[in-house]
Amino acid sequence: MRILDWEGWGRAPQGFDAATLYPHTLLKPDIAARVRGAFPVLGSPAGLAAEATVCAQLLQAVVRGDNLALADPLRGWSEELRRR
Repeated sequence: MRILDWEGWGRAPQGFDAATLYPHTLLKPDIAARVRGAFPVLGSPAGLAAEATVCAQLLQAVVRGDNLALADPLRGWSEELRRR
């Protein structure tokens, strides 16, 4: 048995799924910390491309008017990613 994720069909950087989950927890810092702890690829050099890709995608969605509640946390995450 195999599970296929059709939403973003194709190749993605290592950690892309974890990086997609993480920003949706940013409004709950305790849960965000648990997600980062559960997925060590987040914060690693290998996962940086995935985190940056997801962050950019979600910031574009904010510009279109989606996920406005995440706007400030996403900007903070973006700054953190730039420092890394």
